[in-house]
Amino acid sequence: MNRYPVWKYLIIVIAVLLGTLYTLPNFYGEAPAVQVSSGKATVKVDNATLERVEQALAGAALKPNLIALEGTSVRARFADTDEQLKAKDAVQKALNTDPTDPQYIVALNLVSRTPAWLAAIHAAPMYLGLDLRGGVHFMLQVDMQAALTKRAEALAGDLRSMLREKDVRHGGISRNGQSIEIRLRDSQQLAGAKRIITEQLPDLQTTESTEAGGEFRLTASIKPEAARKVQEQALKQNITTLHNRINELGVAEPVIQQQGLDRIVVQLPGVQDTAKAKDILGRTATLEVRMVDESTEARAAEQGGGTVPFGSDRYLERNGQPLIVKKQVILTGDNLTDAQPGFDSQTQEPVVNLSLDAKGARIFRDVTRESVGKRMAIILFEKGKGEVVTAPVIRSEIAGGRVQISGRMSTVEANDTALLLRAGSLAAPMEIIEERTIGPSLGAENIAKGFNSVTWGFVAIVVFMSVYYLMFGLFSSVALGVNLLLLVAVLSMLQATLTLPGMAAMALALGMAIDSNVLINERVREELRNGAAPQTAIHAGYDRAWATILDSNITTLIAGVALLAFGSGPVRGFAVVHCLGILTSMFSAVFFSRGLVNLWYGGKKKLKSVSIGTVWRPEGTAVVKAD
Repeated sequence: MNRYPVWKYLIIVIAVLLGTLYTLPNFYGEAPAVQVSSGKATVKVDNATLERVEQALAGAALKPNLIALEGTSVRARFADTDEQLKAKDAVQKALNTDPTDPQYIVALNLVSRTPAWLAAIHAAPMYLGLDLRGGVHFMLQVDMQAALTKRAEALAGDLRSMLREKDVRHGGISRNGQSIEIRLRDSQQLAGAKRIITEQLPDLQTTESTEAGGEFRLTASIKPEAARKVQEQALKQNITTLHNRINELGVAEPVIQQQGLDRIVVQLPGVQDTAKAKDILGRTATLEVRMVDESTEARAAEQGGGTVPFGSDRYLERNGQPLIVKKQVILTGDNLTDAQPGFDSQTQEPVVNLSLDAKGARIFRDVTRESVGKRMAIILFEKGKGEVVTAPVIRSEIAGGRVQISGRMSTVEANDTALLLRAGSLAAPMEIIEERTIGPSLGAENIAKGFNSVTWGFVAIVVFMSVYYLMFGLFSSVALGVNLLLLVAVLSMLQATLTLPGMAAMALALGMAIDSNVLINERVREELRNGAAPQTAIHAGYDRAWATILDSNITTLIAGVALLAFGSGPVRGFAVVHCLGILTSMFSAVFFSRGLVNLWYGGKKKLKSVSIGTVWRPEGTAVVKAD
């Protein structure tokens, strides 16, 4: 009656074993480390970079505990912070020989001490939030007026091109703040301009006025709904760009979220180098397309035998070769909507496919028509310095806004080039209006307090259950420990972020989990009180308590899902642990605890009593005390 088949015990053993393995990494702690990542979009971090870092550390007589290439960064782990600081200085001097143009970001970080055998099965510790791990908190203010001004400037350029194409003469187009003013000589030109704006620029609304001398002035401004859309897009693009930049710091689970209509909150747990974080957040990257200067003077300047011609600039290609390009900017990154790697349909060679907006497509068509056989350079600017990403030859006129870049590229180079071309700049400038730093010592104190609250809560429950329910209370306490083990393991496997509210949810989960065992134990007592045999009472107690346990957990889970769906920040952190704790408690309180009871009592054929504390009888009957 109260016996589990072997496969159920195998499930319990496997669950406890996996729970133990994936919980273990959380006990190893973190080690100070130095992380090297790319400081420019055109610089790659690879095995050659790893060798340079190893040589720099060896030259400084520093021996890291572990050094490896992880993704797109090199991480070196050290025993203490003194070695970490010395290693940073040594690597900084070795890699960034020109302080004015750093090629690599050398930042301080904290990495897990998880052994290699655990890392091999992808066992990693939970991420810790800012309040537990320490780190930096920034609040950024987005300049929405600059975003609207930038949009108005783009619309003014589009309008100028459209009027020229439709042969609508005007006395000049100027931008005044976020409005576009057009001077027109007669009513026919006025009607033509209004028709073009209505049909092709629906984001603009117009007002007209008459000036002295009989001229008309048409003022176009961005509609309120279009302005809101521009602001929303600027905020989203800035958040996406910040995500890409913060990846260079190797921050585990950074928090980047919108706050209000024009602010962004950035939380970087574990970051020790605040100045480096601010530098990365403020980086700017822009893209420009220019024609290559192919004059004799330019060729001589490339070979180092002459000066750069007037009206041209000298930049380096990715292979280090100089290239002379004209100063006139044909297109900017604002006109590029997408860049994806691909293959040529005829030659099957790797290529990069570009998509341009309407304005960029018109300009590109005109330039390529007049420049067949010439080279066009695509230059990426970062921190005021430009580097030529690629300089293809124009084979024919290119219309439709679809551009294909080819020329002896490997698949890897095509992927890298597409990534560089997509490296967007901020849609609107931002400034840091609030900065807070939470030291590792404060985070450690919060962890200690949270750990103590969970530990003492667990101990109090174990003492109460063992005294009140005797052996069944001990079974319930073991099941509660397994619940805590599985909860931590699942959080680690999901790489969830644990915060102080999450630790509060963990303590709450203990109380809710033991409630299921209380229901079971009281149900078994009730069956014994009604005169049932011990084996029958155990079987009926678990079976009849299951429906109540399921109902109560489902209703509580609904509340947790609501918090997860509609909450944000700390509320979501609480909800994640809360929901997972409910799921693990249903396994441990019912399935696991019954396995212990069946193992202890199931093999006894002539069981006369069970150790479940005092079974109170109704008045008028004797009080029976179980073992």
